[in-house]
Amino acid sequence: MKSFYKMMKKKYKETKKSSIAIYLFLRVLVIICAISEFFKGNYANTLLCLVSLVLFTIPTLIKEKFKIELPNALEAIVYLFIFSAEILGEINNFYKVIPYWDTMLHTLNGFLCAGVGFALIDLLNQNSKYIKLSPLYVALVAFCFSMTVGVCWEFLEYHADIFLKTDMQKDRIVSSISSVELNENKENVPVIVKDIASTEIKTKNGDTIIIENGYLDIGLIDTMKDLLVNLIGAIVFCTLGGIYVKNRDQNHFVSNFIPKKIE
Repeated sequence: MKSFYKMMKKKYKETKKSSIAIYLFLRVLVIICAISEFFKGNYANTLLCLVSLVLFTIPTLIKEKFKIELPNALEAIVYLFIFSAEILGEINNFYKVIPYWDTMLHTLNGFLCAGVGFALIDLLNQNSKYIKLSPLYVALVAFCFSMTVGVCWEFLEYHADIFLKTDMQKDRIVSSISSVELNENKENVPVIVKDIASTEIKTKNGDTIIIENGYLDIGLIDTMKDLLVNLIGAIVFCTLGGIYVKNRDQNHFVSNFIPKKIE
């Protein structure tokens, strides 16, 4: 029994070392990126790097303030997620260069946020004498938490695009539309326009921008797609999490992504 305990303790320390190594490695890369963007004159990207460094401190703050330990796998993925979204996605344009980069991150976001929501309600469930929630209810609350975070993030993207003139809600070319606005009789019957060859945007100062093969959708499709894949990630985690809560198997895959209270 003692040899097993020593083995598990050694394994825990090794996994924590790997998490710290990932944290330090990514932190150095972000600092290098910040310095590079500063000397290029890209101050907005420099600020984004500084925000990323602040976000890297979240696991430590959670541990110290709320006495909650993030499993090694979850902690490492959080660091990688922040780096992939802000540094690779925004600054290095992976959202445009790498197909489905945005889709992958939003799916992972749904998965991770469901894990956080799961931990919040499960900790209450385990440490209260008066509350005993079923695995289904715990999974449902985690699902709602994940979707709420996803919706709030889309609100953030929308307002950043409106007020800061960014393009966080990635635009795309759409070749067909259906709209009641085009109905000449003002009836609530959509007019379907297929195979749009091109559209023109004319500005007041006389500039003309031609969009080939369709029209420019300004974020609606991207938002709906992001919420859909967030939903998929949340459903996957909540399904596995419900099974975990029912059996309390500490070797279950999901246990690597559920924060635990420090005793």
